[in-house]
Amino acid sequence: VPGAAYVNAIIVLYLATAILGGIIYPSYRLSVRIVLQQLEMYAANGIFELKEHFVAVGLGILPAYWYFWRQPLSGDYQRTRTILTLILGFIIWWSFIVGHILNNIQGFGV
Repeated sequence: VPGAAYVNAIIVLYLATAILGGIIYPSYRLSVRIVLQQLEMYAANGIFELKEHFVAVGLGILPAYWYFWRQPLSGDYQRTRTILTLILGFIIWWSFIVGHILNNIQGFGV
């Protein structure tokens, strides 16, 4: 299956995840972040702040991602497509791992 066939799905799923994350964000700010600050786990809180910034950068990258992956694919932009895909992949995995770590920390600290 050609990779370009997944571009629209990747963009829609990234946007949906960011929107759902924005919906549950106030809950995090009122529960988990307070626990992290009380336990003086500033590094854990910092990695979440970094996660927020990475997700925002990912939202900014999505239009370029769509543009360089649209059909027909030009061989001139292979490196650009690779870099954009790696950046988005990193952001997605960072967000996934950090979210799970922070969720587990709240359980350990209470």
